[in-house]
Amino acid sequence: MKSMIDRILRRPGWLSRYAAFVLLFMVLDILEGAVVRATGSGAGCGNHWPLCNGQVIPVHPRVATIIEFGHRSLTGIISALVFALVAWVFFARPAGDRARRAAVWTFVMLLIEALLGAVLVKGGYVEKNASTARVIVQGIHFTNTMLLLAAITLAWWWSKERAPELVSLPAESRTVAWIALAASLLTGAAGSVAALADTIFPSPTLTAAIAADFSVTAPLLIRMRWMHPAAAFITCLCAVWFARRINTQPARWFALLMALQLLFGTLDILLLAPVWLQVVHLAVADAIWIALIVACSQLLQPRLARAPQLAMRTA
Repeated sequence: MKSMIDRILRRPGWLSRYAAFVLLFMVLDILEGAVVRATGSGAGCGNHWPLCNGQVIPVHPRVATIIEFGHRSLTGIISALVFALVAWVFFARPAGDRARRAAVWTFVMLLIEALLGAVLVKGGYVEKNASTARVIVQGIHFTNTMLLLAAITLAWWWSKERAPELVSLPAESRTVAWIALAASLLTGAAGSVAALADTIFPSPTLTAAIAADFSVTAPLLIRMRWMHPAAAFITCLCAVWFARRINTQPARWFALLMALQLLFGTLDILLLAPVWLQVVHLAVADAIWIALIVACSQLLQPRLARAPQLAMRTA
């Protein structure tokens, strides 16, 4: 029986396929979290965590409770999937394999993500809370979410059976990669704050929204909203620079998706950020981040250009 399980778990491609499934499920969880924020359902389970209104399964829930409980349920499922992924990677890959390191970081980021979620709920940083503390926690929370998504992406990419291509690029190219990563992180964090501002302080017209952005009497969240399009513009420049400097398929995908994101970002502003468009905008942002992480995976660790051979066990 043990020998049969061993052969199944070591069957070529199965681990990477499972890691890809975990990655897609994580994106789904992130998008559902955006729905929670956009609909103001963050307090749907009260200030209880991890229970919902003090119950495992809420009885006679209102709409906000259903949305929030749905997000918590998806988070519980992704936690179980990540635990299984970490165990599988450590079973199937040899000591020192970089897929193991990615799995460990996935586990660490997942724990931090859960703690930050608890801080949001227990601290009351939900619904119409527009305090400076919420802005800070929101930015940290989204940044950690991006790092968690990056770790799962690397666990998937590095768990592939084929050895990746050898990379021999100058140090300047690695600098470009780090700049693109930093710009994307900044854009994502600023985007989470801008989305929060749109939720708490919806504008009746585009003219009113632009005027509020530059009003000295506007709340801090509104006055910070301009940072997202500004950071996005810088990231677009980085994407062009990155794709020209690093001529790989993932780098080209990164640049193409950034161009598509410009369209959705413009529509988001013109249409005053409807919920469905916020979700689409975030989905494209996740795809951009995944493409960038794949493009940078070998550049940032050139000495690990070839994955070590899988350890073989005798039955």
